Amino acid sequence: MKVYTTQPFQAIYSLFEHEYLGYLFESFVVQVNSKGQLTLQHQNISAKNADEFSSRLDANDFKLIALVDQIQQEAVVKKFSVKKMSAVDFFLKVYDPEKGDKLLQEKITQHIQVRMGKILELLRDKKTFIMGKDGEPTWKQVNIAPERATVLFNFRRNSDNTHYFPSIRYAGEKLHFQYRNASLICYEPAWLMLDDVIYSFEKAVDGKKLQPFLNKKFIVIPRSVEENYYRKFVAPLVESFDVDAKGFTIRSERYEPSPFLTFSEIKATSLPAILSNGTSENKPEKGDNSRILFNLSFKYGDYEVETQETKRVSVNMEMKDDSYVFHRLIRNVHHEKNFAGELQKRELEVKDGKAILDRGDAFAWLSSNLKDLEELGFTVRQSEHSAKNYFIGEVSLNIGITENNDWFDVYGIVHFGEFEIPFIKLKNHILTKNNEFKLPNGQIAIIPEEWFAQYIELFAFAEGNETLTLRKHHMALVNDLQNGNLATITMSRKLEKLREFETIEDYPMPAGFIGELRPYQKAGYNWLQFVQNYKFGGCLADDMGLGKTVQTLAMLQHRKENGAGAASLLVMPTSLVYNWMNEAQKFTPQLRVLNYTGTYRDKSVAQFEHYDVILTSYGIARLDVELFKTYYFDYIILDESQAIKNPDSNTSKAVRELKSKHRLILTGTPVENSTMDLWAQMSFINPGLLGNQHFFRNEFLKPIEREKDEQKTRRLHALIKPFILRRHKSQVATELPEKIEHTSYCRMTEEQEHAYEETKSFYRNKILTNLEENGPGNTQFMLLQGLTKLRQIANHPLMTDPGYEGESGKLKEVLRMTKNVVGKGHKLLIFSQFVKHLSIIRQELDERGITYAYLDGNTKNRQEQVELFQTDKSIQVFLISLKAGGVGLNLTAADYVFILDPWWNPAVEAQAVDRAHRIGQQNKVFTYKFITKDSVEEKILALQNRKIKLVTDLISTDETIIKSLSKEDIDNLLS
Repeated sequence: MKVYTTQPFQAIYSLFEHEYLGYLFESFVVQVNSKGQLTLQHQNISAKNADEFSSRLDANDFKLIALVDQIQQEAVVKKFSVKKMSAVDFFLKVYDPEKGDKLLQEKITQHIQVRMGKILELLRDKKTFIMGKDGEPTWKQVNIAPERATVLFNFRRNSDNTHYFPSIRYAGEKLHFQYRNASLICYEPAWLMLDDVIYSFEKAVDGKKLQPFLNKKFIVIPRSVEENYYRKFVAPLVESFDVDAKGFTIRSERYEPSPFLTFSEIKATSLPAILSNGTSENKPEKGDNSRILFNLSFKYGDYEVETQETKRVSVNMEMKDDSYVFHRLIRNVHHEKNFAGELQKRELEVKDGKAILDRGDAFAWLSSNLKDLEELGFTVRQSEHSAKNYFIGEVSLNIGITENNDWFDVYGIVHFGEFEIPFIKLKNHILTKNNEFKLPNGQIAIIPEEWFAQYIELFAFAEGNETLTLRKHHMALVNDLQNGNLATITMSRKLEKLREFETIEDYPMPAGFIGELRPYQKAGYNWLQFVQNYKFGGCLADDMGLGKTVQTLAMLQHRKENGAGAASLLVMPTSLVYNWMNEAQKFTPQLRVLNYTGTYRDKSVAQFEHYDVILTSYGIARLDVELFKTYYFDYIILDESQAIKNPDSNTSKAVRELKSKHRLILTGTPVENSTMDLWAQMSFINPGLLGNQHFFRNEFLKPIEREKDEQKTRRLHALIKPFILRRHKSQVATELPEKIEHTSYCRMTEEQEHAYEETKSFYRNKILTNLEENGPGNTQFMLLQGLTKLRQIANHPLMTDPGYEGESGKLKEVLRMTKNVVGKGHKLLIFSQFVKHLSIIRQELDERGITYAYLDGNTKNRQEQVELFQTDKSIQVFLISLKAGGVGLNLTAADYVFILDPWWNPAVEAQAVDRAHRIGQQNKVFTYKFITKDSVEEKILALQNRKIKLVTDLISTDETIIKSLSKEDIDNLLS
């Protein structure tokens, strides 16, 4: 029957019993007559139509209606049925006495009980009825008792058994509920209906504890199961409810809590189970597979309780003289919170009595806070179940460094509580990052985490296993240790002076030096004397063309005039031997120079006594290493020292085996491909400066190249800075004429563009598919191959396809500009990375009758080609491969430089330009970089500016750039 909203109506809630779901409520609106009485005219109300009746509904009605909707059988079927089926079929299947789904029944009961409990709480001021058997919602009115009833659980123990029964009181009176047709209409918590009144209870009694007694006076517990029953049922009951006992004792006890902080080691795999209790991790997990779990508990008298136990009362059962004593402990929650707060103040975040820290952090925290905690009354202890016995006392370290003749002595003592351990005993632990150190008493001490960062370099660079010594060239490390208050330093006045110096002393020029050094070259000469004076190896890393050769010759002449006891060895690429001989003859004619090269060289060190300087090549140094090892040189100098950049090459190993009083390297590019280039060269001039290869790779190379770690980059620079002198042309050679740079963009021809797009599509699809499937690691070679082909096509498709018959836009432009430059009487250097490209240019120049000099890696008469270009006015063009012409060439006759194909590292191109733009050049140098428009060349140029951030002039990388390209970078390059 429809209820009219234009006339008075009332919302009511009607209780009925479902065959399977137990007691439920339905919500109705009932029409009210003129006397204010409910009529038989009623209508179901739900969330779907509640708004129609909102004029006479309050907020609680809307909550009630929503909850009532959720417990109706249709809603239950919809929520819990996997398949679509009728309510009848669902309930018959789920509640079948033999084949029913017990687990699903429990879930449904839980769903109903939670909502029934909430509904009953909201019904206190609502009209509530029992539904009639005919579905009449207002059959009988019931009331919700305004106060809560209390339950007393009674135990009567006698010689044979124990009787157990509950008694209920309401408003001070005993409530007789047994054998009175009472019903439990909700179990969790209990709501009891008796004589048309519905009662709720204090302390949220579980209805299952009352259900057996609705029609039973008591339950009998036989002596045979008494102890187990008392422990599992009576003890928890005593904790949570009022209990009246006869035949055994319940004692309420109060004590002041004593805090206990227990720690134990846990594996990372155990974390999910622990954290599911509500504890969150304090920090993200580190590499160590184990963590430390702190557990806060409290001792009351002889009883210990866990913090996460929310009960204010804790009960322990004791058997005594054929009876039982229940010790009912009243906890002091306020004091417990204060103790937890003290941990919080000290940055141990305790949640539900637990905290988890990384193992290193945990023991660092214990070391810092143990004394304070003990003063506050904490007992800090290790779990009895721990596999290891950890030391948790105070940890301290004292290090002293004292200068000796040619090295520093390092001594140190570590204090682990009462134990004094020589610091050197921790060497392998620090280097292998093993933070467990076994003490003499068998305990495991955890080495503080910060020591690994603070002292790893000290142990990596120091020598010796019984005592530690550092070489003098580790001065920067010693300074850092002192500045960080990590060591006490004692050193001589001379070395103290070195630490404080601001300017290098000016040394007189040798009498036998012919000519005059420019001011910056004189400064370089002074610097060479400075590092020699302190017995350090040096790296003269001036830009190409600034006169590293002449500065070195001046220093060698000074050695001769000041009684150098032996000859000096100069090792270089074969192509530079002639240049060194010429320069020595020009500037230091008194130096006796031996050219130790060629197949028919005299393999005898006896002849070295008659010379001041021995010139040889890297190849011969490698072949004659056993011979050279028998001589103790005054200086060993490596020119273009990047030749030993691969520390595992035979050449690199050979020169490191040679013996000398001093060592020096000369290079314009200390790093070409990888930071490891630096290690190889610095380890030659100052052995041990950067530790061994394994250490350097892990501590510097990987963090710098893979992770772009700026702190590690700065650290590396600090270590090498004292031994490197590097000046830029722009800084010092102000007398050089202007260098003017242009970028010339060339359009591809139609045929060229077709070849380019076809190749680009092929590699783009191949690379991006491989990138998705296998990641960047397996794509590098394919990417390099694809980019190389695209660069070659951007130059001229003939380079990849011998059958190509079309033209190249870039070649047209290069030939046009070459004709103009040559026609005006200028001299021109043309550089390409590809010998194939030079061959195409040669053919075109031959056809046009333009004469040229030529140099690539296979050219035998290298110096002859240089002289030809420098002196013969008819030779106006020099074709040079970028790799072969990057070092040791003085081509100041040229005032135009063409770079035909750009690559990642601008330093390589800069070296090429420096063949012309160097000391001795009188004219402006015009550089043209040829870029094919809309090709990978243009994108490489953009990437040079965006991607290659040179951390310093020393650390620039080339091939390593390709390893760091992101998917987006690759996508852009191939778009």
